[in-house]
Amino acid sequence: MISLNATGATSAVSYYLGQNNRNLQKSLTRLSSGHRINSAVDDPGGLAVSMKLSASLRRTDAVSANVGNALSFLQSQDGVLEVASSIVLRMSELATLANSESISTSDTALYNTEFVELKADITSLLEEEFNGISLFAVGVQKLSVVTSENGSQTADITQANLNAINTGIAASTLATTASAALETAIQSIANLRASNGAEQSRLTFAQEILAVNRTNLEAANSRIMDVDIAEESANFATRTIIQEAGLAVLAQANTSAASLLRLLD
Repeated sequence: MISLNATGATSAVSYYLGQNNRNLQKSLTRLSSGHRINSAVDDPGGLAVSMKLSASLRRTDAVSANVGNALSFLQSQDGVLEVASSIVLRMSELATLANSESISTSDTALYNTEFVELKADITSLLEEEFNGISLFAVGVQKLSVVTSENGSQTADITQANLNAINTGIAASTLATTASAALETAIQSIANLRASNGAEQSRLTFAQEILAVNRTNLEAANSRIMDVDIAEESANFATRTIIQEAGLAVLAQANTSAASLLRLLD
């Protein structure tokens, strides 16, 4: 009867030691990985939610990258328009200088040489591209940019109609009529740059919203997936103590059982 009780105690200690060891290993895995959920069995529902949040995060990052590319497109376009503005302003200056009665015919010819070269420069700007996409188009062309993670929101960016400005300038000469054409071109470029700035502003705000959404998604996912280090460290310490105590008790139980058996022999 005494031997059976000793054996039962040993079995009970072994059972609880096994349970504690599994919990100890789980705590060790959580502390080493930093995650509360390391396999589906840890929290099936939480894992499913985390997977959906992670997918939303990936899509948010992709949309943010696309918006960033669109902003770069517009910045490149504005840079070219700034150059176009400088060229047209110089052409306007030359037209004014050439129409002065105090300069010679040879001076006018020199001004005209630069004027013609600048017209060619304006034409060459039409070929400018960003990542293989033309910055400018004949007529007003729009490119659609997705600005939300679920694809429900978009914004348009414009391939500006610099060709219309080029066409107006191409027919101009250093004659008095050039001044009016160039003034029109200057105003048109100003309008294009204003539209460009408005589109940049809209995309900048869209990028800020994506950044805020990303922060919130990360926080939500972290609450599900990340382990509470302080709590889990306390659990690990407690289970380590229980493990050590259990091993000592098991050893004592085995010793007691062996002693009883010797007495019965």
